This record gives sequence, C-alpha cells and structure tokens, in this order.
Amino acid sequence: MLLGGVAGVLLTVVLMTVLFLMTVLWWPRTEVTYRSSAPSAIVYDRSPYFLALVHSYSLSGRDAYRLAIGRSPTPSYGHWVDVDTALGAGGIESTTWSDSGVRVRFPTGHELFVPARSFLGGR
Repeated sequence: MLLGGVAGVLLTVVLMTVLFLMTVLWWPRTEVTYRSSAPSAIVYDRSPYFLALVHSYSLSGRDAYRLAIGRSPTPSYGHWVDVDTALGAGGIESTTWSDSGVRVRFPTGHELFVPARSFLGGR
C-alpha cells in the first residue's frame, strides 16, 4: 500500500512537471488576428507588402497587440507598431493602402496612418 502511495505521488509530480514545462515552452504565444496585403496597383519598391495585427499572450495574462508591416506575409520581420490593447482587442475594420502609406481603421473610429517610408525596405 505504501508503495502504491509513493508511486502515485511520483506520477503526480512527473505529470505536473511535464504540464508546467509544456506551458512554459508554449509562451509567449502569438496569434495573427487580421491580415491585409497591398494591392498590386500599389508599387513601393517592386516588392509586395503585408500588414498583420498580432495578438501576444503572456504567462502573466497580459495581452499586447502590434501591427507588423513588411515584405513577408508572416509577421517575422518588418516595421512594428504597438497598438493600444483596447483598440487591438476590437480588431481592425479596414486598411487602405496608398502610395504614401497604409491607413488602418478600427471599429471605434480611431485611425492609424503608417507612412511608407517607415516600412519600405522591409524594416
């Protein structure tokens, strides 16, 4: 009976350790909640450009939102702009690409304009 109790405790400890490590390895976690691409009629530097709203989750429970604008459809490298959490949580209503940059409209009525010179070259 004692052996069964010890085995149960060890199994619980191992399981809790594995679950803890899995949680730590998955964090911080990000999710793309909105994507947009510049229309082919807009030519910046002969490269396509993309915009993504990225939602980041932390272990502490704090959420963060950032816009990523760059040459890659996946937000790995480019120009990053922090977005207020209340705006980001509501999502993006629309994006308008122009030769001078990209305008992002939020459902709250707020607008954010990012000049093309800020994201050209993939930075």
